[in-house]
Amino acid sequence: MGKKNKMVIYQVLPRLFGNLNPSPVRYGSMTTNGVGKFAAFTAEALSGIKELGTTHIWYTGIIEHATKTDYSQYGIRKDHNAIVKGLAGSPYAIKDYYDVDPDLADQVPDRMSEFEQLVERTHQAGLKVIIDFVPNHVSRQYHSDAKEPFVEDLGQHDDTTRSFDPNNNFYYIPGQPLALHFGAKQEDFEYSEFPAKVTGNNCFSANPAKDDWYETIKLNYGVDYAHGGMAHFHDIPNTWVKMLDILLFWAGKGVDGFRCDMAEMVPVEFWHWAIPQVKETYHVCFIAEVYNPDEYRNYLFTGYFDYLYDKVGLYDCMRQVMCHHAPARTISRCWQAVEGIQPAMLNFLENHDEQRIASDFFAGNPWPGIPALMVAALMNTNPVMIYNGQELGERGMDEEGFSGRDGRTTIFDYWSMESVRAWINDWKFDGGQLSDTQKSLREMYKKILNIAANERIIAEGVFYDLTYANADNPYLNSQRQYAFIRKLENVVLLVVVNFDKNEQTVRIQIPAETFNSLGIYDNKAAELTDLLTGEKSIATLTEAWPYQVVLPAYSGKILKFVY
Repeated sequence: MGKKNKMVIYQVLPRLFGNLNPSPVRYGSMTTNGVGKFAAFTAEALSGIKELGTTHIWYTGIIEHATKTDYSQYGIRKDHNAIVKGLAGSPYAIKDYYDVDPDLADQVPDRMSEFEQLVERTHQAGLKVIIDFVPNHVSRQYHSDAKEPFVEDLGQHDDTTRSFDPNNNFYYIPGQPLALHFGAKQEDFEYSEFPAKVTGNNCFSANPAKDDWYETIKLNYGVDYAHGGMAHFHDIPNTWVKMLDILLFWAGKGVDGFRCDMAEMVPVEFWHWAIPQVKETYHVCFIAEVYNPDEYRNYLFTGYFDYLYDKVGLYDCMRQVMCHHAPARTISRCWQAVEGIQPAMLNFLENHDEQRIASDFFAGNPWPGIPALMVAALMNTNPVMIYNGQELGERGMDEEGFSGRDGRTTIFDYWSMESVRAWINDWKFDGGQLSDTQKSLREMYKKILNIAANERIIAEGVFYDLTYANADNPYLNSQRQYAFIRKLENVVLLVVVNFDKNEQTVRIQIPAETFNSLGIYDNKAAELTDLLTGEKSIATLTEAWPYQVVLPAYSGKILKFVY
């Protein structure tokens, strides 16, 4: 039987990657601030990403979306300023499902070819490609310039006199024009939409607010929300057919997986119908952004998703633990809450929606992320994801423009990250401009993620929570330390982490039940390897005496016992 690898995903927004302007301007344009390109992901860049232990790259913001940059000379319709967030626009306000973002191309007419070359380079580097599929909503001015002539556009034959029709692609508010009353930036002429379409976050009003997803419109999958959510699925809705064709189009480009934005806002019946059809032809994975735990099993077992975001469970818990707002022992509740489906949960500590660990709004320091990463990456067989710059301690404290100074890295603006520019180091991709602290942090991420990716016990071993079993142990402070065991065949992995800012000495009691249930030899000599340092020795684990480890601040031990 071949070795099973754990999935390690590296998320990157290409727009922000490779722009070497050392002083980007707030509210800067593509001309003033520059923009990352497909071509920035050279063989050297991809090698540097792969060395982190990465198995998959999630290229965020590939599909063409609304923007204030004018590409009309290339046959791409210009977007109205009032319905574009920021100058660059939101990657989740899709403007043409059959095209790529022209910002990312060196030669705009060759943009799809350049993307295909990126996919090929990524595969040559031994990495797989994930892109966004945004199924719930599109840009208010959606129009495909790139589709084949025989493909019917979204909304092309909608009956706009009806608020709902099973074969309409959008929802409408008949007789009412769209009104943006919150100071949306207009042009020489005001944006006009009649009748108003329903806004992407299920805002059934002709007057969406600033905090609504006002730049998007909701897609109609055959659910009549105005009449109690009545489903009209007996005849396959027109939107289903069109979205399946889009999935097949991108899978045909060599894409290996889809991160499905706000998947739970799309009826699970669509996924049940569509995903198996895609997988009949292409070997791809589907990752769902789902935030309602009550729907987890539905989207896995009925919707056929491979993986779900573990946001409201592990992410929210780890954030509280890193900030010392919750004890480390609460991590036990996370795996208990998803017991039986834990291998399908995608763990992460940062992504484009969340604040950076090192930001003033989160931990204010990247190092609390190290014990958290050990837990997220090593606790079970499920995938783990990091966000571009996380491994460098990116703070996200820039005031980029529309995004503002919020502890996140902007997705709406032309910008770049100082930490990533320092790693790129004038296209050498060697980290030559990183500080010693940044280099040390990246090296630690590299060690942990490579252990996750390459140790078979992580991809296949069983899990046992030792913190849960040490609730009454005075020598393990469950406020700040967490411990667990992984077991596979004759190998045991003991992981102990420290969320405290000070060094701690802990003694972990391993109860008889652990030895019995996992089949571990009590007090038998084993070859011990400290996987973070490479140090080797002979050691034993026994019920009779606690196992003692010294844990530096914001760190952990990953100890491999081979019997």
